[in-house]
Amino acid sequence: MDTNASSLDQLDDAVAAAAFKRLVLHLQHRHDAQNIDLMGLSGFCRNCLADWIMDAGFEGDKAAARELIHGMPQDEWKATRQSPATDEQLERMKESLAKNKAG
Repeated sequence: MDTNASSLDQLDDAVAAAAFKRLVLHLQHRHDAQNIDLMGLSGFCRNCLADWIMDAGFEGDKAAARELIHGMPQDEWKATRQSPATDEQLERMKESLAKNKAG
């Protein structure tokens, strides 16, 4: 997957950062949008965003990155916000992740 699309070069870093922060706040508010469903639909979730900020230079560890994105420690998120994944959700996620590798 090409994550360096040239059309994004036109986007000012400050504008991109503001949009990213708004996305994170939105996902913190919409905890009904389960990570497994996000993965099944779009091939990324909150944990991916945490990985991406680490790839971009976030100085904390994986736990700190996930806490930043989730708005709370990941263990607390899982206990209070995450429901068990169904077989169907897991299959959709697998199919969706395969699309990430294409292209």
